[in-house]
Amino acid sequence: QVQLVESGGGLVQPGGSLRLSCEASGVTSNNYVMGWFRQAPGKEREFVAAIRLNERITFYADSVKGRFTISRDNSKITVYLQMNSLKPEDTAVYYCNLNVRRTTIGWLGVGSWGQGTQVTVSS
Repeated sequence: QVQLVESGGGLVQPGGSLRLSCEASGVTSNNYVMGWFRQAPGKEREFVAAIRLNERITFYADSVKGRFTISRDNSKITVYLQMNSLKPEDTAVYYCNLNVRRTTIGWLGVGSWGQGTQVTVSS
């Protein structure tokens, strides 16, 4: 059974940094695109970033390009999201997904979801 566990969220001041982690268990292949989504109160879940586990290819939403960096550790099937220059509008619950796909209507998470980790950017 696949399980994803996110960690690293918290409260940070504007301009600060956080590093999120998502560790997958029960996964037998690294032939996935793993990614991060986020959902702010009253808004739909939106794509943040994705990475191919077996290649160093990354994808980012325009709103986080240049500020966020996604990376992975294939030895542990873990992806990280380094978030710098955080803004109040980055406040959301951040979710990890094992199998992310880009479609004609945008990025979708079609695999298992983690439980989410809260990120709050406030002074």
